[in-house]
Amino acid sequence: MSATRNHALEAWMEMHGHSSNTLAEAVNQAIGDLTGRLGGLDGSSVRGWKAGRVRWPKSATRRALEDVTGLPATALGFVPRGRTPSTPAPPQQKDPDMKRRILVGGIAAAATAAAAAHGPAAQRRIGMSDVDRLQKRFAEIIASDHRHGGQLGIEQKAAALGDEALNLQNAGNASQRVRGSLYAAAAAFRSSAMWAAIDGRRYDVANTHMREAQALAEMSGDQAIKFRIWSHAGTMYRHMGRPADALAANDVARNLHLTRRDPLFASLGLARQGAIHGTAQNRTSTRRAFEQAQDAMVRADPADYRPGWMIAFYDQAELDSLALSAHLALGDYTTAEFHAHRCLSARRPHMVRSRAITTTRLAHAQLAQGAADAATATAMKVPADTATQHARVTRMLQEFGAALRATAKGSTTVQTWTEHAATWRTTA
Repeated sequence: MSATRNHALEAWMEMHGHSSNTLAEAVNQAIGDLTGRLGGLDGSSVRGWKAGRVRWPKSATRRALEDVTGLPATALGFVPRGRTPSTPAPPQQKDPDMKRRILVGGIAAAATAAAAAHGPAAQRRIGMSDVDRLQKRFAEIIASDHRHGGQLGIEQKAAALGDEALNLQNAGNASQRVRGSLYAAAAAFRSSAMWAAIDGRRYDVANTHMREAQALAEMSGDQAIKFRIWSHAGTMYRHMGRPADALAANDVARNLHLTRRDPLFASLGLARQGAIHGTAQNRTSTRRAFEQAQDAMVRADPADYRPGWMIAFYDQAELDSLALSAHLALGDYTTAEFHAHRCLSARRPHMVRSRAITTTRLAHAQLAQGAADAATATAMKVPADTATQHARVTRMLQEFGAALRATAKGSTTVQTWTEHAATWRTTA
């Protein structure tokens, strides 16, 4: 019998911009994370999957592929040994929307098959255990973001998990509470995809994720995830140099009644407002916003329940990080350096990406005060993998190098930095 092409996998790869070689590399890395040893796949391995020559990859490879895509192997068109496909595979389509429907349809088929395997009912009951499983995957996305940030793989995985959460809406019967939670989970994943795109400076894609996340959040009614999405939107516009739009978006977040109920959310909204005012060169509003943010943080009760994404990153160190950004934009380099040191002293270990950003900003503040040697020593503390693989950090370090060459031209300090940056290029 001739092999049947795996159209579901092909659709996922094309939708997420993967070639056979790049997917093989991603799966090899995931195998390394699982087993401690990189996988040995190459483009021909993936082409074998797409052609249907390999219908059920080995267990470690299968698990790694599921980690990369955020989807079960059956939803990607693979068939367990001893089974045959119950329906013929659909023809490959050129329309992107159709590709998404093919993929989601594959997930639905897998969910239906799982339900049939557990009993005679046509549909299974979707409950909070399904939501809890998604929330665990969301926590993994958050942790990955804090370690790596801005990576295309994080964005793609978060988007795929959002699709999985949406698919559960049609995979069985559920209470209104569960349905609301599923929409909130889908919105949360989309907001993480949005943030990864922002952090990687892929703003057009981030805007698309934002629209989808906003619609899902409205259907969920979840105030916390609405806050996250609109607050991220404010940050996106700030990075794009559009402070008026940034303030408008951030105001949507700040005007949610959640901020009146919980001072910590109010504090985050005010701190991000202060960062926007810094970009807009409004010194008085910047100072007032951070004073109010600090006051709100003091009033926040640590014992109050908050979603995991909020607990994972917002604290005094993050407030100082935003103040550092604002005062750096204002040209108040002494105050910026103060906030940088205070931020770094309190940064939690898992905030790898954020520590690199703060360190780079500190180097800029020191260089602007004429301390070229100290600034260079600071910039050299940024880990090589972050310096080369995180778009925002890479750009900031390139700007640092340009400023250093302009202010200390011909010095041994410039030579030291040039040689150090060259080692990043050889190890990237």
